[in-house]
Amino acid sequence: MTITPPSNHRGKLFFFDCDSTLSTIEGIDELARVRGEKVYQDVVALTHAAMNGEIPLTDVFPRRMEIIQPDLETCEAVASLYIETITPGVRELVERLKADGWTLIILSGGFAPLIEPLARELGIDHVEAVPLHLDPEGRYAGYGSDYPTTRNGGKNEIIREWKAALRPNKVVMMGDGVSDLETKPDVDLFIGFGGVVRRPLVMNGSDLWIEKMSDFATDRI
Repeated sequence: MTITPPSNHRGKLFFFDCDSTLSTIEGIDELARVRGEKVYQDVVALTHAAMNGEIPLTDVFPRRMEIIQPDLETCEAVASLYIETITPGVRELVERLKADGWTLIILSGGFAPLIEPLARELGIDHVEAVPLHLDPEGRYAGYGSDYPTTRNGGKNEIIREWKAALRPNKVVMMGDGVSDLETKPDVDLFIGFGGVVRRPLVMNGSDLWIEKMSDFATDRI
């Protein structure tokens, strides 16, 4: 059976990055924190290098996971931390966007099982993030290394898939990192968020730059 995508434009898509955007933490860094200060500092350095565009994500992802190897208890703790550290103003912005008819998607290089509770808390129905595998005893058993958001340009791939399926009238992306900025050619508006981390490359490349969620008026899109 062939599924034919819709021919008429419909709806509006709003993609949110998660870490340092919807939440004030970087989940991968918090997974590392429980492994001790040296591991934490090493992983933080890799995360910042990737988000600043200094090291390809393809190199960073496996290096961080080899170091961390998170178990179930650690994953559950970080999932809760995402909810505890929701960025001020996010709840109100999500409600305004939903009321205006936007379909909201979290698009992240973080791990789906950790982010999904945050999505439910915010009332966001769609999460595009990296699978994380644990064995029956709750021990680390790998991650979805072929998932698009583990590599540079992967967020673009997912956005293009959504666009092909839904043919939206408008597409917006908001995020703090270079992997978010990379989506600019595939969206109608890229919003750089600097309320947690201000990255000059992202700030200079954004169509719109905000440092408070409350600064963003939905009627501007």
